[in-house]
Amino acid sequence: MDAAFGEALIRLLPNLRRYAMSLARRPDLADDLVQTTVERAIRAADSHDPAARLEPWLFRITRNAFIDLTRRQRTEGVQVDVFDMPEALAHDGDRAVEARLMLRATQDAMQALPPEQSEILHLICIEELSYAEAAAVLDIPKGTVMSRLSRARLALAEKLGIR
Repeated sequence: MDAAFGEALIRLLPNLRRYAMSLARRPDLADDLVQTTVERAIRAADSHDPAARLEPWLFRITRNAFIDLTRRQRTEGVQVDVFDMPEALAHDGDRAVEARLMLRATQDAMQALPPEQSEILHLICIEELSYAEAAAVLDIPKGTVMSRLSRARLALAEKLGIR
């Protein structure tokens, strides 16, 4: 692993954490996914094409780690996180409160979507991947990305009451 690869990996940690949160929906699991992603990326650094963007490759590793984690959890049984607490709203004006409420409603609506729809929305709208990059991360055709994204946007708008 060269220094440039390490620096790029560190720079992308917030993006990996956001994507991991969109998959795991729990901070502790998201942190575990990011750690697993970094470990796997460092071990496989030689297999990454330096001419290609690093972000989609890392997202693919994160997604595969999440799939592995999900399969493992099926055999472990139910686990409960005793530290879950609702987030407190800051009181810094009506607009800020409205924005936070809309953001929270959007997050809740995205979480209520089927996983393939929330995942595609996250990759395209939040992580700003191209359709081709998202297709590579998810290992699906670009046309499937486009149709899933269209259905996801319609479902999200309906859940938010703006359709």
